Amino acid sequence: MAISLNSLIRSDTPRPPIITEHGGPGIGKTTLAAEFPSPVFIQTEDGLDSVTVDAFPLAKSFSDVMEALGALYTEDHQFKTVVIDSLDWLEPLVWAETCRRHQWASIEAPGYGKGYIEAQSVWREYLDGVTALRDDKGMCIVQIAHSEIKRFENPETEPYDRFEIKLQKRSAALIAEYSDVILFMNRQVSTTQSDVGFNKKVARAISTGQVLIYSQERPAFIAKNRHGMPDAIPFSKGQGYAALAPYFPALPQPASTQAA
Repeated sequence: MAISLNSLIRSDTPRPPIITEHGGPGIGKTTLAAEFPSPVFIQTEDGLDSVTVDAFPLAKSFSDVMEALGALYTEDHQFKTVVIDSLDWLEPLVWAETCRRHQWASIEAPGYGKGYIEAQSVWREYLDGVTALRDDKGMCIVQIAHSEIKRFENPETEPYDRFEIKLQKRSAALIAEYSDVILFMNRQVSTTQSDVGFNKKVARAISTGQVLIYSQERPAFIAKNRHGMPDAIPFSKGQGYAALAPYFPALPQPASTQAA
């Protein structure tokens, strides 16, 4: 194909986002994902007791996950959102598939981190699958993950701890690269100093119970967005998607948002 300035194109049509949610257990990640338009869940862990949604049978292998993505791509349906619940339970399936292809006893077997490097090819197959659903079928992608506290080696400061996506570091970096939005969910916490005697004070954490959806990275956690979202959005059950929808013009807007 000949390339010239005459072949330039400009696309101003918004696409549905690829979203990754992470946070601690019971914070509301699955509840929020279930509020997205017409969702269907691909389960890699059994955690849908608290919500009523359409879901594929529990995936027990990487091929199960890819078959579910393939069904959504090739068959007629009315689903508008696919939810992967969760990435950190998908990761062992990715490792098992990598080991099967290379006939390794474990992902650590080849040594020197080679197993995790090879696993990136399998991860990319999955990411190509969800990206095709977004690009060709107009589906929103919501990936759920747990958080864990990891040491962050910042070259500009002393190392510090922060909440990151609970994946092997190469996998976490790849997921972050492919995600348009990374949302961190956590309860709002403040600290106060308490006098314990002998001229000593200790810091005590106080939570209001309010869950916040963070969309901008801070030293304490990883987050990002490309949609002009505010730093933090209050989350309440039944209103989470309504609070996020105005920032995603490619997605259906709740009636209350349209009226406003």
